Amino acid sequence: MTLFEAVSDLSLLGVDTAPFIYFVEQNAHYMSRVNALFQQVSSGQIQVFTSVISLAEVLTMPIRMGSVEIEKRYRSMLLNTRNIHTLPITSQAAYASAQLRVNYNLKLPDALQIAVCMEAECQAFLTNDFTLRRVQEISVLLLDELL
Repeated sequence: MTLFEAVSDLSLLGVDTAPFIYFVEQNAHYMSRVNALFQQVSSGQIQVFTSVISLAEVLTMPIRMGSVEIEKRYRSMLLNTRNIHTLPITSQAAYASAQLRVNYNLKLPDALQIAVCMEAECQAFLTNDFTLRRVQEISVLLLDELL
């Protein structure tokens, strides 16, 4: 199944950090997959949601390396792109993430990412982290399993 097919019936998609990195930094292995996703985003076919955790994660390396241009691209994409919503962590999401951590032994950032997207009523969560497949509360799509 292609990524396009996997998300074609969705209107609200949670996205983990890795797909943003693959897109902005033009990862050759994933480029065709993430391009298909972000074409759907730009056309308004799908709304993407992530948390401020993604913003912190994507900015770390550009700041460390002094890559102002890449930092600007990430900030623009996550904070100023139509149909991409970078959400804060609410107290309800914090509580839900604690439940996810207990139920699935997740790392805190992963549990918070999923909880924020669940709170936004996303129909699925796109990641490349195989360990998140354990989560049953939301459909988890793995980039490596999609063409």
